[in-house]
Amino acid sequence: MTRDADKIATVARPITGPADYEPLRQNIGNRHLVLIGEASHGTHEFYQVRAELTKWLIEHKGFTSVAVEADWPDALRVHRYVQGTGNEPDADEALCDFKRFPQWMWRNTVVLEFVEWLRRWNTANPNGRAGFYGMDLYGLHASIAGVLKYLDGVDPAAAKRARQRYGCFDHFADPQVYGYAAGTGMAEPCEDAAVDQLMELRGRASEMLNRDRDRAQAEYFYAEQNARLIANAERYYRSMFRGRASSWNLRDEHMTGTIASLLTHFDGGRTKIVVWAHNSHLGDARATEMSERGEWNVGQLIREKFGDDTFLIGFTTHHGTVTAANDWDEPAERKRVRAALPDSYEEVFHDIGIPQFWLDLRDTATVDAVPDRLLERAIGVIYRPDTERWSHYFHSRLTDQFDAVIHIDETTALDPLERTPEWSTGEPAETFPTGI
Repeated sequence: MTRDADKIATVARPITGPADYEPLRQNIGNRHLVLIGEASHGTHEFYQVRAELTKWLIEHKGFTSVAVEADWPDALRVHRYVQGTGNEPDADEALCDFKRFPQWMWRNTVVLEFVEWLRRWNTANPNGRAGFYGMDLYGLHASIAGVLKYLDGVDPAAAKRARQRYGCFDHFADPQVYGYAAGTGMAEPCEDAAVDQLMELRGRASEMLNRDRDRAQAEYFYAEQNARLIANAERYYRSMFRGRASSWNLRDEHMTGTIASLLTHFDGGRTKIVVWAHNSHLGDARATEMSERGEWNVGQLIREKFGDDTFLIGFTTHHGTVTAANDWDEPAERKRVRAALPDSYEEVFHDIGIPQFWLDLRDTATVDAVPDRLLERAIGVIYRPDTERWSHYFHSRLTDQFDAVIHIDETTALDPLERTPEWSTGEPAETFPTGI
């Protein structure tokens, strides 16, 4: 055992069963915002532990919103199902709008079970029902359809104006193509049209609510969020061709804005929200290389805005398997995760020899024991072991990045509802040397 591992072993809290999470749950206290990350978009244990922690927060701490790294219109179908207002017969059907890559992020066995649980909970607890909301901004065209459907029902004349404004996007089936054309001057930007539509919707809120009193607040709120997404997505897709920092920051500002909207919309800001997203979004960017590139993220913005009313939880793993693709829009594969690199938090945690544990990063003794700056691994929807150091590692100060971190030394691939031949075959063991 290395010196660092020996020190951390004295403060590591082993997890052998659900009861061992009780001190972590108590540390959350009465905070209104709990952000639970993941070190990959395709690890079963990260999803499973996150779901179980969220169930406990809903059952015992009164949390009523789950905001996830997914598009608002796609998640809205799930929300209607768990609330009992949709027409879907089961959770599988409720998740069917998650059709685009990476489909497995939300169409997997863990999310399926959680959605069914949330439906049962809401049925049994009508006064404490919890919602499921998307906070990302990729779904521009789906959000346009959502706004138009709402306006068709409450104000056909307003719907006609919206169609004229959103017609600016009609020549571009792919928002990225629009972003390139508008960003390079090959097409007129749709920014003014998108913003004008959002402003009209907001400016006529009272009138819209009066026309739609039965569905009033909920349906108007859903439409407004779709209109906000369209305006922000338009900016995001244009910014993609100006550099990573600009587009990253716009995306995380949008997700933070969705969380803030949920807070203010429900119970006058007293609602409690669990947020699900990648570590790279939910760990405080100021403690990572991101800040050196001029990037911020949800974790940083939420901490700055809400202070001690937040609690950030991250995950790490040393080796195992993961569901990921070789490149964007390629099939999901069950890939082997290489053993963590030297000089990484994952390698130090592996050296402790405890299969699963958590660290209280608000505890002084823990802060003193954990190294101040090491490498940290991040696997998104793409995993490239052959360029792992440059593709998947960054330097961080873990004790400033999160309030708690859960380490699971060996993890397994998330189980998609749609198994591709590539996933079912999987990657043979020891495809890559583990000592590199």
